[in-house]
Amino acid sequence: QVQLVESGGGLVRSGGSLRLSCAASGSQLDLTTMGWYRQTPGNARERVATISRTGDTRYFGSAEGRFTVSRDIAKNTCFLEMDKLKPEDTATYICYVEYPLHVSQDMRIPGKYWGQGTQVTVSS
Repeated sequence: QVQLVESGGGLVRSGGSLRLSCAASGSQLDLTTMGWYRQTPGNARERVATISRTGDTRYFGSAEGRFTVSRDIAKNTCFLEMDKLKPEDTATYICYVEYPLHVSQDMRIPGKYWGQGTQVTVSS
């Protein structure tokens, strides 16, 4: 079973920075893609950034150019460095891991796991 614990959220002023962390526990996490979504009340989850097992990164929407995703394979930890924060970045940030399909099938486990989320609030 995979468990994800996020930390690092909080209240920050517009233009400020925060660094989120996601500590994962489970099997063969080095095979996974990790990343972050965010969600505001009444809205669907919005993908923010992903990082593959080989370190390839992708950014979505307004995260491009302001956020940096990274991971420490040895410590099963994923990070999201957020700079130049704006009030519209206010959301619950949720970490996830996703196994390749053949791995989840071989292990007979769900392919994707989610954390509980950490709140980020950006004041104007």
